[in-house]
Amino acid sequence: VQLQASGGGLVQAGDSLRLSCARSGSTFSRYPVAWFRQAPGKDREFVAAISWSGTYTSYGDFAKGRFIIAKDNAKNTAFLQMNTLTPRDTAVYFCATISRRFGEYSLNEYDYDHWGRGTQVTVSS
Repeated sequence: VQLQASGGGLVQAGDSLRLSCARSGSTFSRYPVAWFRQAPGKDREFVAAISWSGTYTSYGDFAKGRFIIAKDNAKNTAFLQMNTLTPRDTAVYFCATISRRFGEYSLNEYDYDHWGRGTQVTVSS
């Protein structure tokens, strides 16, 4: 399984970005997906997760009402739509998934065993 995150960049406060996470090796349709982020000097933190069916989602408090996670099983790609970005959102964003088919998603990074390389998001004020 390989994950490739993309879509990051330099934007201004208030702008939007859509991150993508492409999966190769097998389909996304049976696996949950999560996004985490890590700012310089800080621990990695949970951003959002979506269940394998796409029915259930969960968000970090800072992401609620601004970010939307989704996945397109036909394209084997997950997305993170980020709106109303602020400088506090500056971080490297990672997508992750688990090995177990039909497994539950988790808010804990240690429950994920496949990670993409990350994509840098920088928000200027």
